[in-house]
Amino acid sequence: MRMLVRLALGLFVLKAVVAGPRFSRQVDLDSYDNANYDVDLDNLNLENQDIYDYEDGLTIDDPQIEIGTLAPPDYNYPVPEASLEQEVEEEEEEEEEELPQTPQLIPQGSGGSGVLMGPDTQKGMPTCLLCTCLGGSVYCDDLKLDSVPPLPKDTTHFYARYNRITKINKSDFAFMNKLKRIDLTANEITSIDERAFLGLPELEELVIRENHISQLPALPETMSLIDGSHNNIGSKGVHKEAFKDMTSLLYLYLTDNHIDYIPVPLPDSLRSLHLQRNNIQMMHGDTFCNLKDFNYIRNALEDIRLDGNPINLSRTPQAYVCLPRIPIGDLI
Repeated sequence: MRMLVRLALGLFVLKAVVAGPRFSRQVDLDSYDNANYDVDLDNLNLENQDIYDYEDGLTIDDPQIEIGTLAPPDYNYPVPEASLEQEVEEEEEEEEEELPQTPQLIPQGSGGSGVLMGPDTQKGMPTCLLCTCLGGSVYCDDLKLDSVPPLPKDTTHFYARYNRITKINKSDFAFMNKLKRIDLTANEITSIDERAFLGLPELEELVIRENHISQLPALPETMSLIDGSHNNIGSKGVHKEAFKDMTSLLYLYLTDNHIDYIPVPLPDSLRSLHLQRNNIQMMHGDTFCNLKDFNYIRNALEDIRLDGNPINLSRTPQAYVCLPRIPIGDLI
């Protein structure tokens, strides 16, 4: 019975020792000379403490370090390198900053120096700075010009109204292959070179009203409008058959001159003929119609102005039978 009690007590003590927290760590029991259950607990705890501290990498003599008291090491984080495209852009920006910015001239002139804003004028400035250039149109109105300024080659419409131009030279419009309209209203022009406009293959409209012109110059066959009103054009101021071959002519205005005849033959394309306030005294029967062909009808010519002339329209009624309307003028 006593043996059973000791055996039960021994198992209880062994179970308690095995369940202890420090027993989980393996202890080399062979290092003890006398291994029994009656060991010195103080020495055993000290030895176990030495083993525990050593396994944690520290000895009893090592200084204790409190976690969190050391300063973090200084790291030099690497800066990401710029991409190849960014490097190229930066180099281009540096080059642009180093290069001086100089304006570049665009040649636009004709027949002149060909600098920016058109060729230079006699006033020492480019035409498109003196005048106003919009697309192919050049406006030089009311600038007190005494001559035609050199124009850009691409000029299509030229306006120089209300100036002091006295003469039109052959060279004023030389090589202007795109020029379609010239308006020189209200200048002081007394003479025009006979071939000043013949070298213009695209010319369609010429307005030279309110000047002092006595001779109408030769004009290309491409004309659609001619306005020479309010001038000094006399009986010899219009070339013989001057308008015969102008198959695109629509408007012919020669009012307030000194013309004493109707400048025939007139092209069939003509729509409007203004000859009022001249010196026309008579008209032939075939001026507008074909007396040999009574079926001929001139439908285009709807506007004929002969008022203000010393002519009696009632004396030549056969001259109007092919017209859609009778001319305006005196019938007495």
